[in-house]
Amino acid sequence: MPRIDRILAHNLGLSRRVATRLFRDRRVTLADGTPLTDPTLKVAPSQLPWTVRVDDDEHSLYARYHVLQHKPVGVVTALRDGRHPTARGLLGDEVPLADDLRAVGRLDLDASGLLLWTTDGALLHRLTHPRYAIPRTYQVALAAPFALPDDLGAVVLDDGYRPAIHALAPIERAALHPGLGVPDGCEHFAEVTISTGVFHEVKRIFAALGSSVVGLCRVRYGGVELPVDLAPGEHRALDLHALFAGIHPRPPAPGESDDLAAAAGADDDDDDDDG
Repeated sequence: MPRIDRILAHNLGLSRRVATRLFRDRRVTLADGTPLTDPTLKVAPSQLPWTVRVDDDEHSLYARYHVLQHKPVGVVTALRDGRHPTARGLLGDEVPLADDLRAVGRLDLDASGLLLWTTDGALLHRLTHPRYAIPRTYQVALAAPFALPDDLGAVVLDDGYRPAIHALAPIERAALHPGLGVPDGCEHFAEVTISTGVFHEVKRIFAALGSSVVGLCRVRYGGVELPVDLAPGEHRALDLHALFAGIHPRPPAPGESDDLAAAAGADDDDDDDDG
């Protein structure tokens, strides 16, 4: 378990030496005024957040932090980019542990929808590794009708790759998430759920079925749904540890090694998720 002085230093951007001195100088108290004087106090991450006061300023202390964001079209999933606004930039610097946040997969420039962020590297690995096969659901606007296959396992992309498609069906306009951008005159829509992650996978699936994607929105990642009341560019906190507590890796496929699975997930999600 981490020490309280390390937690304070991490949250406030201080050196541990400075944080330790704050405790020893009795300048840190709980919200109720109880002084915290032992910098070596161990605190389980599950006990946090704590609200503390340092001198006259109130702070919330976190060991980890997670965010659900509605990524708009025209924004790249990146920490920095010289040409386009970034999804990270939309979060701002007031988010707790902002410098440690990393995106769970990606959404392309012309895609919108649910984008998760976490400061927990181990959780990030599980949420994006192909061995965990977490399903992602997308709604798409299409330029033309598509040929619905009788066998979803028979769909083959242009390079011979067979995506793991769990569900695929046309949907009515009334069932569309408000986050999906629909071009003028578009009358064809579908929802697809996949658990693989290769480059532009959703777009390539519909290309293989005789259509083309003109609008794409991720509406679900595992059991997490994009709230209909969360406007593009907005975000809110959530507890990904609780939401994904029950995930387990699938058994390796015949002939599949951990190294091969890891390599398959290197761009995982997404470059796929961009569609």
